[in-house]
Amino acid sequence: MNVSQIIFSPTGGTEKVAEIITRAWGMPVNKIDLSNPETDYSSLCLGKEDISIIAVPSYGGRVPALATQRISNIHADQTPCVIVCVYGNRAYEDTLTELNDTAGKSGFKVIAAIAAIAEHSIMHQYAAGRPDGNDESQLSCIAGKILDKINGGLTESCTPQIPGNRPYKKAGSAGLVPKANDSCTGCGLCAKRCPAKAISMENLKATDSKKCISCMRCVTECPQSARKVNGAMVSVAALAIKKACSTRKENELYI
Repeated sequence: MNVSQIIFSPTGGTEKVAEIITRAWGMPVNKIDLSNPETDYSSLCLGKEDISIIAVPSYGGRVPALATQRISNIHADQTPCVIVCVYGNRAYEDTLTELNDTAGKSGFKVIAAIAAIAEHSIMHQYAAGRPDGNDESQLSCIAGKILDKINGGLTESCTPQIPGNRPYKKAGSAGLVPKANDSCTGCGLCAKRCPAKAISMENLKATDSKKCISCMRCVTECPQSARKVNGAMVSVAALAIKKACSTRKENELYI
């Protein structure tokens, strides 16, 4: 049995969670990067004989629209699937329900769902350093329970009850759009790596606010730390979610 790891992880937190889970299974892994705008996702076909893990971050309690679009183009034939949403210790709201619906429409059979914690991609003081050692232990245990379900032949009879609402909550706007300062050397890495193609090679210091999804990949990967978001706006946003993020939340399994 092979594993297809289908991941949207612009800043790496979601990928870390997915890696912990698939490492615990000890099976060969084929990685599909949903943040790559150049991939022809419609050419990807997955069958019943393998298992997939689809992992995305929660953006304001929803699946990132780009991830939804790209998952929708993949062709699966009742491929057993574990869905994972990763959030920065605030709330994941309708993310798992939306991801479950999206995967189902593409032909995946969702056998388990996980809500996991990783460091907030914008306000790094929330869930700082996570997933940590305790998270790794929890997620490895969760992975073991899912593998037991697969090996026990229970994927057909046991359907996970996944939390969330339909219709989904209204998606928020990007809001925080990174721009480059004078430290920018024009290397172009931000434009090459932007999942939304929101940065032009012809004007690297600007960002197309209509395309930007505030994923913060350009901020994370800039070798000169030249790309920033408005600090005052980040401070206001951090204060608004401080209460919701004040208590450590743990990883959850729906199976």
